[in-house]
Order: sequence, then structure tokens, then C-alpha cells
Amino acid sequence: MIEVCHLCKSFGELRAVEDVSFRAGAGESFALLGPNGSGKSTTLKCLVGLMRPTSGQLLINLPEGRKEIGEARELLSYLPQRVVFQENLTVQEILEFYRRLRKLPAGRIEQVLERFSLNFNGLADRPIRELSGGMTQRLGIAVALLPGAPVLILDEPTTSLDPEGTIQFRQFINSLKKEGKTIIFSTHVLSDVEAMADQVAVLVGGRLVAAESVATLREEFMNSSRICLVLLNPEERFIRVALDAGARDARLADRRLIVLAAPQERLPILRALEATGAMIERFSTEEPSLEEIYLRYINEKNPPTSVGGNGGMRRPSGTS
Repeated sequence: MIEVCHLCKSFGELRAVEDVSFRAGAGESFALLGPNGSGKSTTLKCLVGLMRPTSGQLLINLPEGRKEIGEARELLSYLPQRVVFQENLTVQEILEFYRRLRKLPAGRIEQVLERFSLNFNGLADRPIRELSGGMTQRLGIAVALLPGAPVLILDEPTTSLDPEGTIQFRQFINSLKKEGKTIIFSTHVLSDVEAMADQVAVLVGGRLVAAESVATLREEFMNSSRICLVLLNPEERFIRVALDAGARDARLADRRLIVLAAPQERLPILRALEATGAMIERFSTEEPSLEEIYLRYINEKNPPTSVGGNGGMRRPSGTS
């Protein structure tokens, strides 16, 4: 439903977003994953018209054909990264203001709060200045959901939410996908991607360095997990034993044997080590950090020039 084609955004000499392309279809949730400063918020602001792209096209597919997003902005609803409201107004007054601004029917506020279990714990008549960060974020989410727009653009939506609020949010995002809505959200939290996204694009330094289905990304993460074994008899020969048993990499540091392996390879490696005399005191599995994944993408993958097609994703190729 949404197409971003070769988006570039510069601020003077700074290239904040460089040649980013992706597609998100109806009933799909698309995540922009990346560290702070990677260009996620800039991309979303260009999508909703808060920033004018330096170059590129932003399109929305409608029954009557494709249009520039600027011509169909009423189909979008946006949650900014930093939610700010007039501090002397109450929660109820803020919701009523946006209901009237969007020309929504009376009763829409109650429908949204009930539908998405957005509970303000008796604070609906309190001024905004008395709300916690998590409650302010809930209010921002409620405002974004009021119009029932077919496309939701959400910038770091779980920021400031407590664990209960995060779980509820993830549940109703998945329910919106079942209704055919398109959700594009940014995050630097991998668990948000795993819980909500169908497709994910990794942005680093304003460039798209990877684009995958979440299933493929999860598999890559799991294949990059490490087994840390503490040995009572550390010997260099155990490195070769681990590699021969299927490890992708192995190294010995004092008493710790660090083995890089896919989940299905772990048990055969442990058995091979024990069979060849390794005395394992204890072991643990360590998943790679996002920082490690970003560095691997930067060092091993060429930046893409295009992504996706017909509701699907493919690994990009080429250079920008």
C-alpha cells in the first residue's frame, strides 16, 4: 500500500537519509530498525509530510491507482517519537480536540479506549502536566488511533510504556493487521520487531543496509548465537573438535570456549566435546546484541538500491 522510492533527505552537507526504498502492503507491519541517529525518524517525517524529501517518491496505492502521499494524507495517522500536548488541558479535552479536528462522530473516543484497552487509571480529568511519561505515551497512541486510518505511521511507539502497556500495544497492533491496516513503525528494540513486524529494514547512518522478512532476520540472529563453555581442562584441540562438529567459529579465552553455532548444531557440538575429553563445568547461550548485528551488516553487506515487491521482501543488492 505504501511505496518509498529512492528517498533522500539532506540538511545542508548532512545526508540524513540516502536512497532508501521499501514497500509495505495492506495487512502488514513494517519495521524500521536501527540505532539512534540512523534516519528512522527522518524517513517517517518525510512520509507524513513534516519534512520535504530532497529527492525520491512517496506513494500510496489506492483502488483508483497510485498517488503521491501528499495527495492522500487523510489516509495516514501519525505518532511522533516525542509526544507533546498542551499541559494545562486534560486527557479528555485533548481527545475531544482531536476528535473534532478529524470530524469524527461522538462516541468515537469511548470506542477507541475500549477497543484497545487504553486505561488512564482515573486520570482522564487530570491535566497533562500531571501524567507520567507512560501515560502521555498512551494518550499519544489513543490520538493516533482515533481516526481509524488505513495507514499508521508510528515513531518509537513503545517508548516510555511499562511492560503491561507494551504487551497490550503489541496485541492491538497485531489485531489491526488482521483488519487489513498498514503499519510502519520505527524502533531500536529487537523484541518489538519480533512481536509486531512482518518485514524489517535495518537503517544505519541513513542507509538501508539490510531488508528481510522477520522470519529470515530471526534465523540469522539465531545462527549468530554463541555458546560459552567453561572448561576444567581448556585445550586448543577443542577448537578443532567444535569446528568439525558444525560450529561456524570457535575460540579459546582462558577457560572459556566461545562457540558460534546455529541452534540445531549446539547439542552435537557439546556431545563431540565431551566424547573427546572436554570437562565442561558449565555453559550458557548468548544471543548477539543489536550493535553486533549492525556492525556485521555494515562490514559484510553492500547498501541496497531497492527493496521488496508485490507485498514481499527480498535481500537487496547493488549500491547507492
